[in-house]
Amino acid sequence: MKNCVGAPRLDIDLRKLHYNAHTLVGRFGVKGVSVTGMTKAVLGLPDVAKVLLDAGVCALGDSRIENVETMRKAGIKAPIILTRSPMLSQIERAVGSADISFNTEIDVICATPVHGIVLMVELGDLREGIMPDDVECIVRKTLELPNIEFKGIGTNLACRSGVSPDAKNMSTLSELADSIDAIFSVEMEIVSGGNSANIGWAFGDADMGRVNNLRLGEAILLGRDPLTRTPIEGLYTDSFQVVAEVIESKVKPSQPWGKFAQSAFGSPPENINQGDIHQVLLAIGEQDIDQDGLTSQPNVKILGVSSDHLILNAGNSELSVGDEVTFQPNYSALVRAATSPFVVKSIVHI
Repeated sequence: MKNCVGAPRLDIDLRKLHYNAHTLVGRFGVKGVSVTGMTKAVLGLPDVAKVLLDAGVCALGDSRIENVETMRKAGIKAPIILTRSPMLSQIERAVGSADISFNTEIDVICATPVHGIVLMVELGDLREGIMPDDVECIVRKTLELPNIEFKGIGTNLACRSGVSPDAKNMSTLSELADSIDAIFSVEMEIVSGGNSANIGWAFGDADMGRVNNLRLGEAILLGRDPLTRTPIEGLYTDSFQVVAEVIESKVKPSQPWGKFAQSAFGSPPENINQGDIHQVLLAIGEQDIDQDGLTSQPNVKILGVSSDHLILNAGNSELSVGDEVTFQPNYSALVRAATSPFVVKSIVHI
């Protein structure tokens, strides 16, 4: 049955998201680890945020202050962590909406009014973080600031370079936490060991050490381990579906003709001559999705994409103008669809 809100859209099953979040909160709870539910992939959608909180996450996390403000305006009063260092130009907004922010630069911390701070440590992935040898100095300076509440330390792995959480880098984080507590006579509230990429490490025989919090996005939203993109046992992997409408359905040659140059997005894809095919155009494009992150239904193959069109070989399907085609998004496609203002967000039971 066609959804009454139209297309393109992102169908969201809150029941499945609640199950995934509740399950992971329980599994980590027995290890003494709390879960921060990440909302950045869904643009801080309040419906999703409320479901995560109802499922037991200890806080919400988002890297964009705009998303944090969206959740606050929706009446969400739970703790929210800004998981990207605040821009100096947005300090007041960050402090006004987020309870805690992740930081790496002392200049930003010094410019921050009363606020909770988690210092991020670089452990190899080379995205953000204070080098381990410099952590003690930054902690000392942070503790000297009367307006700052030092909450703890954290790290991030597997986002830029694909460096995996393992016994060695997680032990380094725990050792740093022990050292900071001993040197400064503090007991840190938060030792945030990473994101959904920590699932394999944490569910193995790992000693959690001082790690008492993980920030989970993809694991909850898509039920997958980001390191391998394989399903996490017992979780739903289809809480989201991307739906697009057919705007053209014709028999066309599979091989383009004429003089060739660059396409709209660089070099055009290689075309294999398959004779005439049933080509279908969908009203969704690069502005809305990552074509490489979509899994299509059987017998339908994605041929290419432009700004506003997704092109399919519809095979022997009977797709015609006005029909809808459903795809399973990976993390990249989910982020793009959730961010696009042209994709309607629809709460459904899938």
